[in-house]
Amino acid sequence: MQTVLVVFVASTFSFLLLHLAPGDPISAMADMSNVPPELQEKWRDDRGYNDPLLVQYRRWIGRVARGDLGQSTWQKREVIDVIRDRLPNTLLLMSLALSASILFGSMLGAWQGARPSSLPDRSVSFVSMVLYSVPEFWLGLGLMFVFAYRLHWLPSSGMYDVALYDALSPWSQVTHRVRYIVLPWASLTVMGMAIFARYQRVSMIETLREPFVRTARAKGLSESVTRRQAWMASLLPVVTLVGLFFPALMTGAVFVENVFGWPGMGKVLTDAIGNRDYELVSGCVIIGSAMTALGSLLADVLRAIVDPRLRTA
Repeated sequence: MQTVLVVFVASTFSFLLLHLAPGDPISAMADMSNVPPELQEKWRDDRGYNDPLLVQYRRWIGRVARGDLGQSTWQKREVIDVIRDRLPNTLLLMSLALSASILFGSMLGAWQGARPSSLPDRSVSFVSMVLYSVPEFWLGLGLMFVFAYRLHWLPSSGMYDVALYDALSPWSQVTHRVRYIVLPWASLTVMGMAIFARYQRVSMIETLREPFVRTARAKGLSESVTRRQAWMASLLPVVTLVGLFFPALMTGAVFVENVFGWPGMGKVLTDAIGNRDYELVSGCVIIGSAMTALGSLLADVLRAIVDPRLRTA
């Protein structure tokens, strides 16, 4: 029920902001085609853009409730078809970035937490803070400049080379796609790894002060085994962070996809905003808010898996 409420509020808010902003899809079309004003007004009447805002909202929410997201005025296609084409690309990028951020971030944070206030800990903390503070698009531009334009190791944009891809063998197609995804993946992963490392470090320091750790050491368990058990016990706050990290990851994906020309939801959303495509922007917001709410639900499920006490609560 909370998920449904979040999606409803977010989509309604975006609908109101879109319609209160100057211009409409017809004016965006007219900017490109020099359509006479009389014909513009006729198109607005036909599409209902001249109706009162409450009437437009009631018509739109009724259509969305039936599962109809409308037709994109910019792409001249059904919104659900546009999202179906682009959403897998965004999910691929986000899932790889999220998995790597959790894995590398938690491992790095646990390593820091086992050595608090040491020189390596302070050095890594400083680097993590810098990486956390750097905007994703700026980091992406920096990586593109170094690895694409200076070193020529990786491609700068796109998902694959259309002219070359079909002529490659299956294994070469896989490696070809990997080369294109490395830079956008790294831009999102570096930010996420810095966030998870900071949370994991604090949680690890607190867990190592727990009585069960002193008991394990008193019983003669090796330090590596003790730290591994402490790491498992310190994962709960980090798992909770997954749900909170989802909105930041989606926002980062919007900027990163535009920097690298990655054909995902973020690229479609920004292009739709520029073209004042009400239906497509609203559809992207609905899907994005649903993914954010489901990310919070995923965090609750993972917390129950990590901490068995939550399953009996």
